[in-house]
Amino acid sequence: MKITRKKKPTSAGKQSRRNDRETPGKKKKKVATSSRHSKRILKKDALTQAILETFQLNPRTIYNYKQLSKAIGIEAQVQKLQTADILRILADDGVLTETEPGRYRLNRISESATGIFRRRSNGRHVFIPDAPAANPTDTDDEVPTPEPISVDDRNTAHALDGDRVRVQLFKRRRGEPEAEVMEVLERAAHTYVGRLEVSKNYAFLVTEDRTLSNDIFVPKSALKGGRTGDKAVVRITEWPEHATNPTGEVTEVLGPAGDNDTEMHAILAEYGLPTHYPENVEQAARRIPRAITADDIAEREDFRDVTTFTIDPKDAKDFDDALSIRTLDEGRWEIGVHIADVTYYVKPGSVIDKEAYERATSVYLVDRTIPMLPECLSNDLCSLRPDEEKLTFSVVFELNAEAEVLASRIVRTVIRSNRRFTYEEAQEAIETGRGDFSDEINTLNRLAKKLRERRFAQGAIDFDRYEVKFEIDEKGRPLSVYFKESKDANKLIEEFMLLANRTVAESIGKRGGRTKKTFVYRIHEQPDTEKMETFATFVRRFGYKLKTDGSKSDITRSINRLLDDAKGRPEENLIETLAVRSMQKARYSTDNIGHYGLAFTYYSHFTSPIRRYPDMMAHRLLVRYAAGGRSVPKEACEEECDHCSQMEQLAANAERASIKYKQVEFMSDKIGQVFDGVISGVTEWGLYVELNDNKCEGLVPMRDLDDDFYDFDEANYALVGRRRRHTYRLGDPITISVEHANLERKQLDFRLAE
Repeated sequence: MKITRKKKPTSAGKQSRRNDRETPGKKKKKVATSSRHSKRILKKDALTQAILETFQLNPRTIYNYKQLSKAIGIEAQVQKLQTADILRILADDGVLTETEPGRYRLNRISESATGIFRRRSNGRHVFIPDAPAANPTDTDDEVPTPEPISVDDRNTAHALDGDRVRVQLFKRRRGEPEAEVMEVLERAAHTYVGRLEVSKNYAFLVTEDRTLSNDIFVPKSALKGGRTGDKAVVRITEWPEHATNPTGEVTEVLGPAGDNDTEMHAILAEYGLPTHYPENVEQAARRIPRAITADDIAEREDFRDVTTFTIDPKDAKDFDDALSIRTLDEGRWEIGVHIADVTYYVKPGSVIDKEAYERATSVYLVDRTIPMLPECLSNDLCSLRPDEEKLTFSVVFELNAEAEVLASRIVRTVIRSNRRFTYEEAQEAIETGRGDFSDEINTLNRLAKKLRERRFAQGAIDFDRYEVKFEIDEKGRPLSVYFKESKDANKLIEEFMLLANRTVAESIGKRGGRTKKTFVYRIHEQPDTEKMETFATFVRRFGYKLKTDGSKSDITRSINRLLDDAKGRPEENLIETLAVRSMQKARYSTDNIGHYGLAFTYYSHFTSPIRRYPDMMAHRLLVRYAAGGRSVPKEACEEECDHCSQMEQLAANAERASIKYKQVEFMSDKIGQVFDGVISGVTEWGLYVELNDNKCEGLVPMRDLDDDFYDFDEANYALVGRRRRHTYRLGDPITISVEHANLERKQLDFRLAE
């Protein structure tokens, strides 16, 4: 019995810009066509393009002019004869090969290539060829990065994302080559998350992963106890050449779909992130001695009698930073930034260290934290809890009244925090001048404001976006949505952490000597010029100006002025979002190029070793170099930096997915209600709308814009009606009603309000 199943089409990204959708069960034509219409007359250029598209979609097929005319959908005899002429021209150009008189196929480039296949959810798959081997006689160290080559969805040979493949290249007229996958050489590890549908003799995993167009067949023997409606993780075991569906086995049953724990675990599994700590790692953490000995204290600077406190979110348990303050003479202060000395307890190569490296970062979902370190370390032994002696790694500053750094030192210390503040408590002390240590907090606040003012004067960019937060019940269901704004207390902590991170990076990066010591830098490249020009064009619609040429400081001042002018306006969040998108992503590297957004020549991450592995790397390198150790191998360190950058991005994606899920869940009982919003995205498949009240985002599908035929104007972020010229632009106010809330897809569907 042959069992095949195609994944059901989704409402977004799978439809054309016209307002129609494929009828379920409707058979697709075996031969790709370039037109929807059966009778038409095409100009020569359009006909040529249609011919090329048909060959490219069917690179193995041989056509004569009659077969090709039928595939394209033309019937006029004059067009058929023109098709025959174009076939001969393309053969003369080398684009086609005449296999026998009057019969043609796409001309393949003789050589094949090997590399990595990247599957994309929009169907624009690419093949990345292996980099050429370095020529030993070549004095240039730079090896050019191979350009990606497009692969049509029909020519993937069941290759999955990350697979190592062999491809055959073929020519495109007036363009780059395309590739057809001929063989999968090595499968990447492929697991998918979805919902099980179990029948009498077999089962399928229905996944919403848009890179996989078919459901996964699961034999009954490979279900691992999974039942219909369960969320599960499935590993693909094989995908035979002629099979429509891949075959897989269940590796983990997550629980019933819709359950909060199940859905959060599903999000983590979707991004390959762990849901729990291995027991052997937990046991190793519990075996670490807790006592601080006299020898430990003797080797450190003693800050136990200096006023010290922590300021953290009210639900935090992992207090990894504390501030100390004491008055010196002549209007000077000693400010200590004390960081949990995690690497004193976690030794390189230990099972705890290996697990921390694999995770690389803590993950913060809406209702839980998945820590990088075992909780007995992150929330207990290493956490800088009040009235407990703790070992710390500190940057100690001597500041004057203008917050100028007169001296600094990086030392291992022991502290005893006097008080744990929430941000709200610290903010109250700032606003009222009353409460525990209010004088100290206000002194730190005054100094932080001067540091911040100086930083922006030097060219830092003021991205001050609010965070969406949820109030949830005991079952994880969202009760309300609120916005977390950064106030003075938050900015106080931020400025001193930035100062410590910069000082640490400078201590290594500015060090003299013939060779630079390898170190972990947090780098941020200058924005792409083209993206900035596009952004400047967009903001002009709102009456703003943005400078895109001149010095770096000129550009950053212009960006800050734009962000400041937009504050409190309806388009504020939209402009900030697009400003962020125009920037490069910050990452970790051993090659220091500075941090553009912060306007720092040297910057690292040092202040959060409980939740970031690069901070642990920085701590170890500081200790090594302070003891006179040699520089570590750059290549190995760079590999670790790349890994940490990748895991940081996965964690951020998971965090966004959990927010999206809770937003859809929050809106699920508001079907039919009307909300005001703003167009936050414009695509060929519809309009994304962000609601003003709660910042939930949903899609108005193109099919529902039924008053006209709309074209996607990518350059202007707009949909434009052909007949009436009505235009929907990014940033436009709009009123919608909630049409549907799909929790499985984490998708809200909106409809334009009447």
